[in-house]
Amino acid sequence: MSTSPTIRCGDQIRTHDEVKMRAARLATALAELGVGHGDRYAIVMRNSVEYVEASLAGAAIGAIPVPVNWHWTHDDLDYLLADSGSKVVISHTDLLPNVEAVLRDGVSVVEASVPDDVAAAYGMPRPHLTGRHPDLESLIEQSPPVTTPNSDPPLGVIYTSGTTGTPKGIVRQPVPPEDAQRLGQLVLEVLAFGGARSSMIPAPIYHTAPNTHAVFAVALGFNLEIMPRFDAEELLHLVADRRIEHIQMVPIMFSRLLQLPEGTRTKSDLSSLRSVVHAAAPCPPGIKRAMIDWFGPIINEYYGGSETGATVVCSSQEWLEHPGTVGRPLTGVEIKILDDGVEVPTGDIGEIYMKPPSVWPDFTYLGNDQKRRDMEHDGFLTVGDIGHVDEDGFLYLSDRRNDMVNSAGVNIYPAEIESCIHTLPGIQDVAVFGIPDKDYGEALACHAELMDGATIGVDDIREHVRRHLAGYKVPKVVVIDERLPREDTGKLFKRRLKEQYWKAQRGF
Repeated sequence: MSTSPTIRCGDQIRTHDEVKMRAARLATALAELGVGHGDRYAIVMRNSVEYVEASLAGAAIGAIPVPVNWHWTHDDLDYLLADSGSKVVISHTDLLPNVEAVLRDGVSVVEASVPDDVAAAYGMPRPHLTGRHPDLESLIEQSPPVTTPNSDPPLGVIYTSGTTGTPKGIVRQPVPPEDAQRLGQLVLEVLAFGGARSSMIPAPIYHTAPNTHAVFAVALGFNLEIMPRFDAEELLHLVADRRIEHIQMVPIMFSRLLQLPEGTRTKSDLSSLRSVVHAAAPCPPGIKRAMIDWFGPIINEYYGGSETGATVVCSSQEWLEHPGTVGRPLTGVEIKILDDGVEVPTGDIGEIYMKPPSVWPDFTYLGNDQKRRDMEHDGFLTVGDIGHVDEDGFLYLSDRRNDMVNSAGVNIYPAEIESCIHTLPGIQDVAVFGIPDKDYGEALACHAELMDGATIGVDDIREHVRRHLAGYKVPKVVVIDERLPREDTGKLFKRRLKEQYWKAQRGF
């Protein structure tokens, strides 16, 4: 029996050796479809072992995978495929209609069958192959493997989520061989593996962190469990059944776990867990403290951007000693807080600028290098977050620059108001943002999603904010939504909520 580590997703299980061989065969197939060195190909797939194989295939021929958020709208997908210039789209069968609707001349499609357990996770019957395009499995079976892999493979193009604006394609330089080992060590440190050799990805692999996690798991020889779709109770079951040692999560998953009945939460043996790491979205302090109380001091966090990579890390103990922090800079990372290009005193709020580790590959935005230059100041990069650093060097986030609201000349940070509203029992999720106001320029709007059975009203939310914050931070407009538009990472699509207000003002 092979001792090669495995990748498992639902009922699918393959050794790393099998995955690498299938990726090498797929690389040949992509080359025959016209994908060459430096060319891009898009992946529109749900979580599956085939997704990892598709991600790895490009490296063998120097091609660049473009993971696609299959939740995106028709217009978003049309924009991404055109902007990326992808020559081939690999798509699961059930996602084909959206792909075909925006397909341009000269772009080939590879159709991937949806595994039974993946279809079941989404409550749909397994769709049959349409036969309109070459199917992934046949291409892999019929193609010989690439035997001379490209020696300098480029990295994938990751598109920002577009939660506050148009998504941007992030193009990275290849990793020089002399930096590969140090970069691998950095990933281990950031993801807080802590000696673990088995890990779980419960989030969609099209996102930056899970995608990086999956690729490095293969490179570093870890056993990897991929959930077809996140389900809180199933996650606990898998940890106990597969003796999972490490999980990468996002805060919204913590909330779902904590909402499980007490009996469900306590029946699973979680003793194998050595580390849980989270990022991607702010974690309400009450949620994080509850997770540390439940799982123990193994909850770790990192902060950075898709552009900068992780730059700051935080252990449970550090967070307990500095509640609300996202941590301190990694070795070799520098953080500055600037206001109009001038560094502010310790403790003052400003825009966060980061100098990433030297081994982290540089990047630009696809087709927009000027945008890349605009975010840099004396070698430091910003992703638009606002925050401060305390006297011990710990970083705290206040909000995003694009989310900050200026009402009658006063800067208001919606994240502070969201954190306040999150403490109101019965609140599931909340988004606070600026809307046009004829008297003040901008006013505050709040859209809230309630937990099942909660009976919170609009006035309850306003009064709760009024009791805890200054009067000018009480939202003028409060709406209770059945469900807020949210990325799987936990990031709210505030752009979609804002648009309805600003378009109404512009008359369209």
